[in-house]
Amino acid sequence: MLIQLGDIGDVVLTLPCIRALRETYPQARIIVAAWDKAAELLEDCPWLDQVIVVTKRSRSFFFETSLQIDFFRKLRSLHCDLAIDLRTGTRGAIMAFLSGAGQRIGFFADDGTLWRNRLFTSLLRRDYTPDLHVADYLLCLLEPFGIATEQRIPELAVAVDKQEKIRGLFEEAAVPQDKKIVAVQPFSLWQYKEWGKEKYVALIRWLVAEYGVAVIVTGSVAERERAEGIVRRCGAGCYNFAGKTSIASYAALLQKCQFFIGVDSAGLHIAAAVGTPTVGIFGPSSPVSWAPVGRQHLVVQKDFPCLPCREKGCDNREQSRCLDELPLQEVVAPLSVHLKQGYWF
Repeated sequence: MLIQLGDIGDVVLTLPCIRALRETYPQARIIVAAWDKAAELLEDCPWLDQVIVVTKRSRSFFFETSLQIDFFRKLRSLHCDLAIDLRTGTRGAIMAFLSGAGQRIGFFADDGTLWRNRLFTSLLRRDYTPDLHVADYLLCLLEPFGIATEQRIPELAVAVDKQEKIRGLFEEAAVPQDKKIVAVQPFSLWQYKEWGKEKYVALIRWLVAEYGVAVIVTGSVAERERAEGIVRRCGAGCYNFAGKTSIASYAALLQKCQFFIGVDSAGLHIAAAVGTPTVGIFGPSSPVSWAPVGRQHLVVQKDFPCLPCREKGCDNREQSRCLDELPLQEVVAPLSVHLKQGYWF
Protein backbone atom coordinates (compact mmCIF):
# COMPACT_ATOMS: atom_id res chain seq x y z
CA MET A 1 0.00 0.00 0.00
CA LEU A 2 1.31 3.40 -1.06
CA ILE A 3 -0.11 6.33 0.92
CA GLN A 4 -0.16 9.79 -0.69
CA LEU A 5 -2.31 12.22 1.25
CA GLY A 6 -1.17 15.31 -0.64
CA ASP A 7 -2.84 17.65 -3.11
CA ILE A 8 -3.76 16.68 -6.67
CA GLY A 9 -0.38 17.75 -8.05
CA ASP A 10 1.38 15.61 -5.45
CA VAL A 11 -0.65 12.59 -6.55
CA VAL A 12 0.34 13.17 -10.18
CA LEU A 13 4.00 13.38 -9.18
CA THR A 14 3.59 10.08 -7.31
CA LEU A 15 2.94 8.16 -10.55
CA PRO A 16 6.63 7.19 -11.02
CA CYS A 17 6.54 5.67 -7.52
CA ILE A 18 3.53 3.55 -8.46
CA ARG A 19 5.30 2.46 -11.62
CA ALA A 20 8.43 1.58 -9.64
CA LEU A 21 6.37 -0.65 -7.33
CA ARG A 22 4.81 -2.47 -10.26
CA GLU A 23 8.15 -3.00 -11.99
CA THR A 24 9.73 -4.25 -8.77
CA TYR A 25 6.80 -6.42 -7.70
CA PRO A 26 5.04 -7.45 -10.94
CA GLN A 27 2.86 -10.06 -9.20
CA ALA A 28 1.92 -7.98 -6.15
CA ARG A 29 -1.44 -6.42 -5.40
CA ILE A 30 -0.71 -2.69 -5.33
CA ILE A 31 -3.03 -0.27 -3.53
CA VAL A 32 -2.82 3.51 -3.34
CA ALA A 33 -4.54 5.60 -0.66
CA ALA A 34 -5.35 9.21 -1.65
CA TRP A 35 -7.71 12.02 -0.70
CA ASP A 36 -11.09 11.90 -2.42
CA LYS A 37 -10.37 15.05 -4.45
CA ALA A 38 -7.48 13.30 -6.24
CA ALA A 39 -8.29 9.58 -6.11
CA GLU A 40 -10.33 9.61 -9.33
CA LEU A 41 -7.21 10.50 -11.30
CA LEU A 42 -5.77 7.07 -10.54
CA GLU A 43 -8.73 4.93 -11.58
CA ASP A 44 -7.24 4.20 -15.04
CA CYS A 45 -3.66 3.75 -13.84
CA PRO A 46 -2.31 0.48 -15.31
CA TRP A 47 0.18 -0.11 -12.49
CA LEU A 48 -2.18 -0.46 -9.54
CA ASP A 49 -5.04 -2.70 -8.52
CA GLN A 50 -7.07 -0.58 -6.11
CA VAL A 51 -7.52 2.98 -4.90
CA ILE A 52 -8.51 3.65 -1.30
CA VAL A 53 -10.43 6.91 -1.06
CA VAL A 54 -9.72 8.92 2.09
CA THR A 55 -12.24 11.63 3.00
CA LYS A 56 -11.92 14.67 5.22
CA ARG A 57 -15.24 16.31 5.97
CA SER A 58 -16.97 17.88 8.98
CA ARG A 59 -19.19 15.30 10.69
CA SER A 60 -20.59 14.67 14.15
CA PHE A 61 -18.17 13.04 16.59
CA PHE A 62 -20.09 9.76 16.82
CA PHE A 63 -20.65 9.48 13.07
CA GLU A 64 -16.99 10.26 12.39
CA THR A 65 -15.84 7.71 14.96
CA SER A 66 -18.05 5.03 13.42
CA LEU A 67 -16.72 5.79 9.94
CA GLN A 68 -13.11 5.69 11.09
CA ILE A 69 -13.54 2.35 12.86
CA ASP A 70 -15.12 0.89 9.73
CA PHE A 71 -12.39 2.41 7.53
CA PHE A 72 -9.52 0.95 9.55
CA ARG A 73 -11.27 -2.43 9.80
CA LYS A 74 -11.40 -2.56 6.00
CA LEU A 75 -7.80 -1.38 5.87
CA ARG A 76 -6.69 -4.25 8.12
CA SER A 77 -8.61 -6.74 5.96
CA LEU A 78 -6.30 -5.96 3.02
CA HIS A 79 -3.48 -7.89 4.74
CA CYS A 80 -0.73 -5.60 3.45
CA ASP A 81 2.86 -6.81 3.58
CA LEU A 82 4.39 -3.41 2.84
CA ALA A 83 3.07 0.10 3.55
CA ILE A 84 4.82 3.24 2.34
CA ASP A 85 3.83 6.76 3.45
CA LEU A 86 5.07 9.53 1.14
CA ARG A 87 4.21 12.37 3.54
CA THR A 88 5.44 13.38 6.99
CA GLY A 89 2.03 13.91 8.57
CA THR A 90 0.37 11.76 11.18
CA ARG A 91 -2.68 10.38 9.37
CA GLY A 92 -0.67 8.46 6.78
CA ALA A 93 1.58 7.09 9.52
CA ILE A 94 -1.44 5.83 11.45
CA MET A 95 -2.85 4.25 8.30
CA ALA A 96 0.45 2.47 7.66
CA PHE A 97 0.57 1.18 11.23
CA LEU A 98 -3.06 0.05 11.40
CA SER A 99 -2.77 -1.71 8.05
CA GLY A 100 -0.85 -4.41 9.89
CA ALA A 101 1.94 -4.40 7.29
CA GLY A 102 5.10 -6.08 8.58
CA GLN A 103 7.28 -3.52 6.81
CA ARG A 104 6.37 0.17 7.06
CA ILE A 105 8.52 2.78 5.31
CA GLY A 106 8.35 6.54 5.75
CA PHE A 107 10.30 9.79 5.88
CA PHE A 108 11.75 10.74 9.25
CA ALA A 109 9.80 13.75 10.57
CA ASP A 110 11.77 16.04 12.85
CA ASP A 111 8.75 18.14 13.78
CA GLY A 112 8.20 17.49 17.44
CA THR A 113 5.75 14.59 16.95
CA LEU A 114 8.42 11.94 17.31
CA TRP A 115 5.81 9.31 18.26
CA ARG A 116 4.92 9.25 14.57
CA ASN A 117 8.36 7.96 13.65
CA ARG A 118 7.92 4.94 15.95
CA LEU A 119 5.03 3.70 13.82
CA PHE A 120 7.46 2.76 11.03
CA THR A 121 9.91 -0.10 10.76
CA SER A 122 12.20 1.86 8.40
CA LEU A 123 12.77 5.61 8.16
CA LEU A 124 14.68 7.72 5.67
CA ARG A 125 16.30 10.94 6.84
CA ARG A 126 16.16 13.12 3.76
CA ASP A 127 15.29 16.80 3.95
CA TYR A 128 13.64 18.25 0.88
CA THR A 129 15.83 20.80 -0.93
CA PRO A 130 14.77 23.31 -3.64
CA ASP A 131 17.23 21.85 -6.17
CA LEU A 132 15.39 18.51 -6.21
CA HIS A 133 12.29 17.78 -8.26
CA VAL A 134 9.39 16.54 -6.16
CA ALA A 135 9.00 13.37 -8.24
CA ASP A 136 12.66 12.52 -7.59
CA TYR A 137 12.29 13.33 -3.90
CA LEU A 138 9.40 10.87 -3.60
CA LEU A 139 11.31 8.17 -5.47
CA CYS A 140 14.30 8.58 -3.15
CA LEU A 141 12.20 7.06 -0.33
CA LEU A 142 11.74 3.85 -2.33
CA GLU A 143 15.16 3.45 -3.94
CA PRO A 144 17.14 2.41 -0.82
CA PHE A 145 14.82 -0.60 -0.64
CA GLY A 146 15.45 -1.67 -4.23
CA ILE A 147 12.22 -0.16 -5.57
CA ALA A 148 13.12 1.87 -8.66
CA THR A 149 12.21 2.77 -12.22
CA GLU A 150 14.05 4.34 -15.12
CA GLN A 151 10.91 6.26 -16.13
CA ARG A 152 10.93 9.13 -13.66
CA ILE A 153 8.52 11.41 -15.55
CA PRO A 154 4.84 11.10 -14.54
CA GLU A 155 2.55 9.46 -17.09
CA LEU A 156 -1.21 9.53 -16.61
CA ALA A 157 -3.50 7.09 -18.41
CA VAL A 158 -6.86 8.28 -19.75
CA ALA A 159 -9.60 5.80 -20.62
CA VAL A 160 -11.40 5.89 -23.99
CA ASP A 161 -14.80 6.63 -22.43
CA LYS A 162 -13.45 9.84 -20.90
CA GLN A 163 -11.96 10.87 -24.24
CA GLU A 164 -15.36 10.33 -25.86
CA LYS A 165 -17.02 12.45 -23.17
CA ILE A 166 -14.69 15.35 -23.97
CA ARG A 167 -15.48 15.08 -27.69
CA GLY A 168 -19.14 15.42 -26.76
CA LEU A 169 -18.45 18.48 -24.59
CA PHE A 170 -16.50 20.12 -27.42
CA GLU A 171 -19.37 19.52 -29.84
CA GLU A 172 -21.91 20.82 -27.33
CA ALA A 173 -19.89 24.02 -26.81
CA ALA A 174 -19.32 24.39 -30.57
CA VAL A 175 -15.54 24.36 -30.20
CA PRO A 176 -14.19 24.29 -33.80
CA GLN A 177 -12.76 20.89 -34.66
CA ASP A 178 -10.49 22.29 -37.35
CA LYS A 179 -8.53 24.56 -34.98
CA LYS A 180 -5.72 23.95 -32.53
CA ILE A 181 -7.00 24.07 -28.96
CA VAL A 182 -5.19 25.78 -26.10
CA ALA A 183 -6.21 25.25 -22.47
CA VAL A 184 -5.70 28.19 -20.12
CA GLN A 185 -6.02 27.74 -16.35
CA PRO A 186 -5.79 31.18 -14.70
CA PHE A 187 -6.73 30.06 -11.20
CA SER A 188 -5.10 28.39 -8.22
CA LEU A 189 -6.18 27.31 -4.76
CA TRP A 190 -3.67 29.92 -3.61
CA GLN A 191 -4.17 33.57 -4.56
CA TYR A 192 -0.44 34.29 -4.35
CA LYS A 193 0.13 31.98 -7.36
CA GLU A 194 -2.28 33.83 -9.70
CA TRP A 195 -1.10 36.14 -12.47
CA GLY A 196 -4.10 38.46 -12.94
CA LYS A 197 -7.33 38.57 -14.95
CA GLU A 198 -6.44 41.45 -17.29
CA LYS A 199 -3.18 39.84 -18.37
CA TYR A 200 -4.93 36.56 -19.15
CA VAL A 201 -7.49 38.39 -21.25
CA ALA A 202 -4.69 40.05 -23.24
CA LEU A 203 -2.81 36.76 -23.60
CA ILE A 204 -5.88 34.93 -24.89
CA ARG A 205 -6.68 37.68 -27.37
CA TRP A 206 -3.09 37.52 -28.63
CA LEU A 207 -3.23 33.73 -29.05
CA VAL A 208 -6.49 33.87 -30.99
CA ALA A 209 -5.36 36.75 -33.23
CA GLU A 210 -1.80 35.54 -33.83
CA TYR A 211 -2.34 31.78 -34.22
CA GLY A 212 -6.06 31.35 -34.90
CA VAL A 213 -6.47 28.88 -32.04
CA ALA A 214 -9.51 28.13 -29.94
CA VAL A 215 -8.92 28.79 -26.24
CA ILE A 216 -10.75 27.00 -23.46
CA VAL A 217 -10.59 28.54 -20.00
CA THR A 218 -10.57 25.86 -17.30
CA GLY A 219 -11.16 25.79 -13.57
CA SER A 220 -13.38 24.36 -10.86
CA VAL A 221 -17.11 24.81 -10.35
CA ALA A 222 -16.35 27.53 -7.81
CA GLU A 223 -14.25 29.35 -10.41
CA ARG A 224 -16.82 29.23 -13.20
CA GLU A 225 -18.04 32.80 -12.67
CA ARG A 226 -14.47 34.14 -12.67
CA ALA A 227 -13.76 32.19 -15.84
CA GLU A 228 -16.89 33.61 -17.46
CA GLY A 229 -15.63 37.12 -16.73
CA ILE A 230 -12.46 36.36 -18.71
CA VAL A 231 -14.29 34.65 -21.57
CA ARG A 232 -16.73 37.55 -22.02
CA ARG A 233 -13.82 39.97 -22.31
CA CYS A 234 -12.02 37.82 -24.88
CA GLY A 235 -14.85 37.48 -27.40
CA ALA A 236 -14.95 34.95 -30.24
CA GLY A 237 -12.64 31.98 -30.06
CA CYS A 238 -12.72 31.63 -26.26
CA TYR A 239 -14.87 29.11 -24.33
CA ASN A 240 -15.68 28.62 -20.66
CA PHE A 241 -15.06 25.04 -19.50
CA ALA A 242 -14.65 25.77 -15.79
CA GLY A 243 -16.60 23.26 -13.73
CA LYS A 244 -17.63 21.16 -16.73
CA THR A 245 -15.49 18.13 -15.91
CA SER A 246 -14.53 15.90 -13.02
CA ILE A 247 -10.82 15.78 -12.20
CA ALA A 248 -10.39 12.57 -14.25
CA SER A 249 -12.28 14.03 -17.22
CA TYR A 250 -10.14 17.15 -16.89
CA ALA A 251 -7.15 14.95 -17.70
CA ALA A 252 -8.94 13.79 -20.85
CA LEU A 253 -9.75 17.40 -21.77
CA LEU A 254 -6.11 18.48 -21.43
CA GLN A 255 -5.00 15.51 -23.49
CA LYS A 256 -7.12 16.82 -26.38
CA CYS A 257 -5.39 20.23 -26.29
CA GLN A 258 -2.30 21.22 -28.27
CA PHE A 259 -0.84 22.95 -25.24
CA PHE A 260 -1.64 24.23 -21.77
CA ILE A 261 -0.93 27.61 -20.18
CA GLY A 262 -1.38 28.16 -16.49
CA VAL A 263 0.00 28.87 -13.07
CA ASP A 264 1.77 26.39 -10.82
CA SER A 265 -1.26 24.21 -10.17
CA ALA A 266 -2.73 20.74 -10.54
CA GLY A 267 -3.64 21.47 -14.17
CA LEU A 268 0.01 22.04 -15.06
CA HIS A 269 1.01 18.62 -13.70
CA ILE A 270 -1.99 16.83 -15.22
CA ALA A 271 -1.39 18.34 -18.67
CA ALA A 272 2.25 17.28 -18.70
CA ALA A 273 1.37 13.79 -17.45
CA VAL A 274 -1.07 13.20 -20.34
CA GLY A 275 1.54 14.36 -22.86
CA THR A 276 0.41 17.93 -23.50
CA PRO A 277 3.17 20.60 -23.70
CA THR A 278 2.85 23.30 -21.07
CA VAL A 279 3.65 26.90 -20.26
CA GLY A 280 4.02 27.29 -16.50
CA ILE A 281 3.75 30.81 -15.08
CA PHE A 282 5.63 30.65 -11.78
CA GLY A 283 5.72 33.03 -8.86
CA PRO A 284 7.27 32.26 -5.44
CA SER A 285 7.54 28.48 -5.93
CA SER A 286 10.54 26.77 -7.47
CA PRO A 287 10.27 25.58 -11.09
CA VAL A 288 13.18 23.23 -10.41
CA SER A 289 10.98 21.48 -7.87
CA TRP A 290 7.57 21.68 -9.52
CA ALA A 291 7.76 22.43 -13.26
CA PRO A 292 7.22 19.57 -15.74
CA VAL A 293 10.48 18.15 -17.06
CA GLY A 294 11.23 18.20 -20.79
CA ARG A 295 12.12 20.62 -23.59
CA GLN A 296 8.46 20.84 -24.65
CA HIS A 297 7.62 22.51 -21.33
CA LEU A 298 8.28 26.24 -20.93
CA VAL A 299 8.71 28.04 -17.61
CA VAL A 300 8.10 31.77 -17.26
CA GLN A 301 9.18 33.50 -14.06
CA LYS A 302 10.15 37.05 -13.16
CA ASP A 303 13.90 37.64 -12.90
CA PHE A 304 13.91 38.67 -9.25
CA PRO A 305 16.92 37.84 -7.03
CA CYS A 306 14.57 36.74 -4.24
CA LEU A 307 13.11 33.90 -6.31
CA PRO A 308 12.24 31.23 -5.56
CA CYS A 309 11.34 32.36 -2.04
CA ARG A 310 8.85 29.48 -1.57
CA GLU A 311 6.69 31.72 0.61
CA LYS A 312 2.97 32.40 0.39
CA GLY A 313 3.47 35.72 -1.31
CA CYS A 314 5.78 38.54 -0.25
CA ASP A 315 6.24 38.30 3.53
CA ASN A 316 3.59 35.55 3.46
CA ARG A 317 0.87 38.12 2.75
CA GLU A 318 -0.84 36.18 -0.09
CA GLN A 319 0.28 38.75 -2.70
CA SER A 320 3.27 38.17 -4.96
CA ARG A 321 5.15 41.06 -6.57
CA CYS A 322 6.90 38.60 -8.86
CA LEU A 323 3.54 37.86 -10.50
CA ASP A 324 1.94 41.27 -10.15
CA GLU A 325 4.93 42.84 -11.90
CA LEU A 326 5.30 40.15 -14.58
CA PRO A 327 4.04 41.92 -17.75
CA LEU A 328 2.33 40.28 -20.69
CA GLN A 329 5.35 40.80 -22.95
CA GLU A 330 7.59 38.74 -20.68
CA VAL A 331 5.25 35.79 -21.26
CA VAL A 332 4.52 36.40 -24.94
CA ALA A 333 8.18 36.84 -25.97
CA PRO A 334 9.51 33.43 -24.78
CA LEU A 335 6.27 31.75 -25.85
CA SER A 336 6.67 33.10 -29.40
CA VAL A 337 10.22 31.78 -29.57
CA HIS A 338 9.14 28.41 -28.24
CA LEU A 339 6.35 28.12 -30.82
CA LYS A 340 8.75 29.00 -33.64
CA GLN A 341 11.02 26.17 -32.48
CA GLY A 342 8.19 23.77 -33.24
CA TYR A 343 7.41 22.44 -29.80
CA TRP A 344 3.65 22.73 -30.37
CA PHE A 345 2.55 23.87 -33.79
